[in-house]
Amino acid sequence: ALSVPAAGAGSAAMPLWDFQGSTMVTSQYVRLTPDERSREGSIWNRVPCFLKDWELHVHFKIHGAGKKNLHGDGLALWYTQERLVPGPVFGSRDNFHGLAIFLDTYPNDEATERVFPYISAMVNNGSLTYDHSKDGRWTELAGCTADLRNQNHDTFLAIRYSRGRLTVMTDVEDKNEWKNCIDIAGVQLPTGYFFGASAGTGDLSDNHDIISMKLFQLMVEHPLEDETVDWTKIEPSVSLLKSPKDNVDDPTGNFRSGPLTGWKVFLLLLCALLGIIVCAVVGAVVFQKRQERNKRFY
Repeated sequence: ALSVPAAGAGSAAMPLWDFQGSTMVTSQYVRLTPDERSREGSIWNRVPCFLKDWELHVHFKIHGAGKKNLHGDGLALWYTQERLVPGPVFGSRDNFHGLAIFLDTYPNDEATERVFPYISAMVNNGSLTYDHSKDGRWTELAGCTADLRNQNHDTFLAIRYSRGRLTVMTDVEDKNEWKNCIDIAGVQLPTGYFFGASAGTGDLSDNHDIISMKLFQLMVEHPLEDETVDWTKIEPSVSLLKSPKDNVDDPTGNFRSGPLTGWKVFLLLLCALLGIIVCAVVGAVVFQKRQERNKRFY
């Protein structure tokens, strides 16, 4: 299991962790960014994870002097191939390989109907770009609203990955119980990646603190064919029936069907045409029988 921080401050107190940017280590927390503008920081574990099934518990605190919609930008939790690479995605690199869970506290897209703070999940094989202007909506797999900022009680998040199923749960309401946020099947993540956390501020700011990160191994039975798989060579992917890009926002935080594509329009027109033909045939038969009945009457 891994945990952070260790007692004391400074890099010597954290032999299994590297940090960069504005990150400050104390005996109580790791502050990724202070409540100051244009800061970014991150912390990364040095030991790759070779567990097939795991659960990560994160004790965090996001707080600052900014009032409603005057704070940002947010915190990201990572399980990725790359580590210690600064960038524009909450203080870390874009086009990453692996899994990211975003705790986004500021709505960059003014037209959005979702309520912030907003938690979302993204799986990337290096080909996808996180669009900050749309709050990552085009690459989001699923998400939920969570009132996690400026709370006087402890706030926690759990990420579970087991047999291709990704689950994200929150405990931010001081109820000491997990609340389901994200539940996705068909997720493929390799072993040998690194856990990390990063945060960034822009024109608006917040304190982004990691109080602890603890990893647990899940004891799960796998089918025999899994024994022949090289889990370090798996490509990060998600088997969805539809692409996240085909989805649009729902105020509940879930997805509903997006705009009609050309294929959908063609199918609708085809069904309408078949309906018209069936109605015409039925109408003709009914009309003919009425004509025959009228002839017999006269």
